Amino acid sequence: MAWFITQPDCVSAVRDQLKLLPDIERALSRLTLGHGGPRDLAAIAAGLIGAGAIAGHIDQCLANSVSVAVEPDQLSVLVDAMLAPLPLAADMAPALGDDLPLLARDGGFVRHGYDLELDKVRALRDESRRLIMAMQGRYADETGVASLKIRHNNVLGYHVDVRSAHAPKLMGRDNFIHRQTTAQAVRFTTTELAELERDLASAADRALAMELEIFNQLCASVTETADGLVAAARALAETDVATASARLAVSRHYCRPRLVEAPVFNITAGRHPVIETMLESDQPFIANDCDLENGRLWLLTGPNMAGKSTFLRQNAHLAIMAQAGLYVPADAAVIGVVDRLFSRVGAADDLARGRSTFMVEMVETATILNRATARSLVILDEIGRGTATYDGLAIAWSALEYLHDISGCRTLFATHYHELTHLRKNLDQLRCHAMQVREWQGQIVFLHKVVAGAADRSYGVHVARLAGLPDAVLTRAEQILTELESGQHGAVDAADMADMLPLFDRHQAMLPADHRTSRLGDAIAAIDPDSLTPRQALEQLYRLKDLQGTTDDPYQDPPPVKTKRS
Repeated sequence: MAWFITQPDCVSAVRDQLKLLPDIERALSRLTLGHGGPRDLAAIAAGLIGAGAIAGHIDQCLANSVSVAVEPDQLSVLVDAMLAPLPLAADMAPALGDDLPLLARDGGFVRHGYDLELDKVRALRDESRRLIMAMQGRYADETGVASLKIRHNNVLGYHVDVRSAHAPKLMGRDNFIHRQTTAQAVRFTTTELAELERDLASAADRALAMELEIFNQLCASVTETADGLVAAARALAETDVATASARLAVSRHYCRPRLVEAPVFNITAGRHPVIETMLESDQPFIANDCDLENGRLWLLTGPNMAGKSTFLRQNAHLAIMAQAGLYVPADAAVIGVVDRLFSRVGAADDLARGRSTFMVEMVETATILNRATARSLVILDEIGRGTATYDGLAIAWSALEYLHDISGCRTLFATHYHELTHLRKNLDQLRCHAMQVREWQGQIVFLHKVVAGAADRSYGVHVARLAGLPDAVLTRAEQILTELESGQHGAVDAADMADMLPLFDRHQAMLPADHRTSRLGDAIAAIDPDSLTPRQALEQLYRLKDLQGTTDDPYQDPPPVKTKRS
């Protein structure tokens, strides 16, 4: 692929030719299994001719190349594999016509001029219409019946057909043999017509038999060259991947990764290969570094929507692409060979097997912990989120320690359990990183940047606001969050908190503002200031003050305000 990057003209020519190629391996498998037809033979022939053209482009570019990065051995192997079965195409292409049937038994697929004997038999078969028309005209002249026709059906074959009124003219002739009488017509045959029908049928059968014989010979040649065809198809596939990857690497500014034996993972300005392509041109992807050499276990904290999952997955993609021999979306990459890549991300259940979301998560986590080795790469996203807070924290805590002490693998561990950041004091290979955010005018701005350190908040309520939750729910959530955060690590009993916080009226908090103030407004509207004495006005003022702080059910209508004139 490195050589193709230096040869953009060659890549363009090869890609244009690859677009025209059929699936050689599919056609080969159909023919070797006895399910193929003439179109499969044509596909192989066209594929080999196209492979020869591609090999010619590569050879020409190699001859003109002055680059020191040329890999002649690898390219020569590909070119030789493409050219090896090319003589088979020279045998098949002249034999196959332009308009091919789906099945060989339909005939008509051998090109005219390929087999002279077949052409003679076809001529006899194809002349049948002219011979029949000539015989029909002669019979009409002999009998004086201008409407006489020679027809064909599956029961009688070829026969002479006249209307019933003209039947006596043929009955008296010795050469016309009566076959059938219907309400509208009478049908005859002749010895001459029967002999012609036999010859025509024989010619058609012989032509088909000869075509099938040619088809079988071509199939045998394909079977004998099957190994070479498979090698050519694989060479074309490798060329396809190499040229496509080279074009992608140039257009997206990918780098060539360096694979080493040491268990390192050092990415400079890495990017997600899929998400990057989905962004608008004015929204560049925020690149991030990842160095697991000095600390092989990264604990990643930060708010939702800040990019933790993207960061985890993009590094997994980079490892896969590098070991597949591809360039990677980064400025530089040094990756130690990974024996296994484990991923525990997302949330899904398996109800058909009786597995909840949390059970699926635990099964996958168990697989990772039991199978990961020191050369593995593990990405874990939110372990323990599907159960109670303390249960989830305990599981995530112990899993983190196991990965550090027992597995010893390179790990990216994303979590909202900020308590886990305290483990950096006890786990020497643990490094804490967080997704950077900025607060501005009461809102948060996601910077999608990974920085050293730990996040102190998850900003879940802010994300809920972005999702469109009702204002009443958000207001109540902020009230509860403030009180929870005032305790030791949020360790406040919910039942106790509900009793010890009289300032929180659940009903009032959940009601819209206009509904919560409706009782006070109704009471004020019911007062007639002009009719009140000073004492009555003072009483109403105290009543309104009490009504403002009442904890009665707000869904009940307020009692009417009684007034009296002085």
